[in-house]
Amino acid sequence: MKHLKQVILVFILLVTVSLKAQIVVEAGNVESLLEAIDKANHQNEDSASQRLFVFIPNGVYDLGERTLTQIWGHNIALIGESMEGTIIRNAPSVENESISKTATLLNRGWNTYLQDLTLQNALDYYHSGAAGRAVCWQDKGNYTIFKRVRMLSYQDTYYSHSEECSHYFEDSELHGTVDFLCGAGDVYFNRCLIVTEKRNLDGSGENVIAAPRTSTSKWGYVFNHCTIRNDMSTFAFARGWHTNPRCVWLNTTLETPEKLMSTRFDPNGIRSVDNAFFEYNTMDANGRNITPNSNVVTFKVNDQQCEAETIMDKKQAKKFVLKNVFPKWQPDKKTRALEKQSTRMKKQYLKTAL
Repeated sequence: MKHLKQVILVFILLVTVSLKAQIVVEAGNVESLLEAIDKANHQNEDSASQRLFVFIPNGVYDLGERTLTQIWGHNIALIGESMEGTIIRNAPSVENESISKTATLLNRGWNTYLQDLTLQNALDYYHSGAAGRAVCWQDKGNYTIFKRVRMLSYQDTYYSHSEECSHYFEDSELHGTVDFLCGAGDVYFNRCLIVTEKRNLDGSGENVIAAPRTSTSKWGYVFNHCTIRNDMSTFAFARGWHTNPRCVWLNTTLETPEKLMSTRFDPNGIRSVDNAFFEYNTMDANGRNITPNSNVVTFKVNDQQCEAETIMDKKQAKKFVLKNVFPKWQPDKKTRALEKQSTRMKKQYLKTAL
């Protein structure tokens, strides 16, 4: 009897911990989503809080013109039912257009994890004038991981807004036109699909994928085994924003290599002529290596210019493997563990829903 009571007590404790560790959003109910995020923030305001999972079933969660919905709690995981089916979107007014004002979600927490969902900023880009800065995810936190996350926007889609941050993308899909992956810190994009949309409605103009502004961190933006899918407008890998921008493209597949700008990187920077921009083993859709032996680019900002070789060799490329960029954090291992936990939670929800 004593043993039975102990078993029952352990079971009750496990159930209690399980319930405290997850929040389920009502399908398609945006108010329920906002309440869940608010509850998660307050429950996990301490950085030592245990991992808290917020499960978001398939549905469109339309925030309207609302911007900068904050995640400020720590160790929070937003888990969608599917990348295509769980959509969190906003549509800021054109008058509110700004890199710092339009974000669908603003993260200030540490160890935030997102999986199997879409973030969409539906600002009316093609009627917004000279700019159209519409951020899906603005990150002022640290150690954020994205697994099968799709971001749909045009300019400034993803913004890493912390000088010494470390973030990781895996198997995700990122859309945009100009500087749509931008910001500071060290960000690693692993096996991602990067889609360049039309710069203008008629397909004219040029796109730029990344605009890093690395200052104090060592690696900058690193793309490994990513695929670039192009719509109509020509595109460049990256351009410098300011300070000491760093950006490396490793083992990239170009579905339309003829659309890549002849200089490959945009030579016209914004506020910095100095940079460390490189590529290695770029391939076409058939896996054929199409990397030039040399690609010297003259980078320019106003009356300043700097000439640099942008092709690296195999020995140099090896330095940018994930275990070197994040030797202590190991986000790929954390992702595998969190994905397993998320899968169990999904199964539990779907079984209950039936």
